[in-house]
Amino acid sequence: MVDATVSLLFFLLIGRTLDHIMRGRARSAISGLARLSPRGAMVLTEDGARHYRPVEELGPGDRLLIAAGERIPLDGIVETGASDLDLSIVNGESAPAGIGPGDTVQGGTLNLTGPLVVRATAAVKDSFLAEVIALMEAAEGGRARYRRIADRAAQLYSPAVHLLALVAFLGWGFIGGDWKQAMLISIAVLIITCPCALGLAVPLVQVVAAGWLFKNGIMVKDGSAMERLAEIDAAVFDKTGTLTLGRPRLTNLSDIGPAHLSTAAGLAMHSRHPLSKAIYHSARDAAPITDVEELPGQGLQAQTKEGLYRLGSRRFACGIAACDGATSEVVLTLDGTEIAVFRFEDALRPDAPAAMASLVKGGIRTGILSGDRAPVVEALATRLGVAFWRAELAPKEKVEALVELTEQGARVLMVGDGINDAPALAAAHVSIAPATAADVGRQAADFVFMHDSLNAIPIALDVSRQAGRLIRQNFALAIGYNVIAVPIALAGYATPLIAAVAMSTSSIIVVANALRLNRMARAEKVALPAPPVRRSPTAGEASLA
Repeated sequence: MVDATVSLLFFLLIGRTLDHIMRGRARSAISGLARLSPRGAMVLTEDGARHYRPVEELGPGDRLLIAAGERIPLDGIVETGASDLDLSIVNGESAPAGIGPGDTVQGGTLNLTGPLVVRATAAVKDSFLAEVIALMEAAEGGRARYRRIADRAAQLYSPAVHLLALVAFLGWGFIGGDWKQAMLISIAVLIITCPCALGLAVPLVQVVAAGWLFKNGIMVKDGSAMERLAEIDAAVFDKTGTLTLGRPRLTNLSDIGPAHLSTAAGLAMHSRHPLSKAIYHSARDAAPITDVEELPGQGLQAQTKEGLYRLGSRRFACGIAACDGATSEVVLTLDGTEIAVFRFEDALRPDAPAAMASLVKGGIRTGILSGDRAPVVEALATRLGVAFWRAELAPKEKVEALVELTEQGARVLMVGDGINDAPALAAAHVSIAPATAADVGRQAADFVFMHDSLNAIPIALDVSRQAGRLIRQNFALAIGYNVIAVPIALAGYATPLIAAVAMSTSSIIVVANALRLNRMARAEKVALPAPPVRRSPTAGEASLA
């Protein structure tokens, strides 16, 4: 009886410990978001004085001085100054956005290039960042209600086992009159119904599955996530950094003359903006241009003996409206005359079309939820053949889209990488993030894949489904064993020694069945490329807009 009780408690405590660890990881995602809010800001008074105040003391109407490299603590409107903002927390896009007087800004966004004076329009508790944190807390609260299969089974199994042993003891004691025999039979019942087989049914399969996924560059953060992944019937993806790599690529290189490309590279080498770096790395050489001036939110310019060169947005370089097509666009002008146009698109993740096709073949409905512009998202959705897409979504709107799908009866997988995706990752039935994702995104996700290839998604789904089948088989084996063995023990035909042998045999069978997952996974293995070399991001990227 002692051994059986200890075994039962051991497996139950393992489950509780894992739950505690997973909830701690969920809380760390929310803590990561909270750290994005600065502790305070410099406030400008009407007489021009400057006073530093904690963020809790800031409120609507305060004029805040935001230096380059600082995060904006509250939602507000720019009064003076021009700069570039990292809006990845808002729309997930890697390209900074230019802002100037009259533009609205959100709390938590990062000021990159120039000082700003911002008049606050909301209190801390009503800011955009506070709203994202609230969404995360609500989503994590819903996730915590999910109970693992093993816990649900153990909740019924424990009282049933002890009740059977008590019935056997009292029945044989009162009916047979031999209390020693009654004790031996009740002990045999406890041993033969030892929860080892049932307790191993779920965690052993999950350990084998998690180990196989890890060898293939997919980390499982929560055992119950494999149960949930096996249940999905819809998968939605963020665009930038998820379906794409967040690395702009020059698409019309053959249309640009070598001289113009060299001039543009000579300007672009003075900026750290992603589009500037794409131009510079596409050129064989860069013209030696000095005294290059970067205008935050607009572009680059330099006065040379040929005239005034400008490289940046069409509005900045030519003085006309910017392109609103499916590609990003940068223009090179000389004294206001357009001489070259550079068009970019984000590089698609390797195997993205194949991964989408594999999901659709497996009965999964696919879609895109993105903060990017509609033409860009539409072009990518058409290219990948997804069933639906939505563009220009804020974090709250992504969560609302997931809730809408859930209310329609879908069990949704969310794949995203940005800070703005964190609430959606937490709110989805199950979630996956790439290793290149923001820290908050990785913490909120259930799986993290280390490779560039999107084949990690169908591989994780396939292994999770196989693991689910093996778990059900293990439960059937464990239950079938108990259906046969318990009546034999209750009838007095099993001594404690025979019961121990039977119990050990049932555990061995369950273990052997779980190990079949390795062979099944190898049989359907899809090769993944080597994981990319991780490097620290550069700080203070300037903008061409």
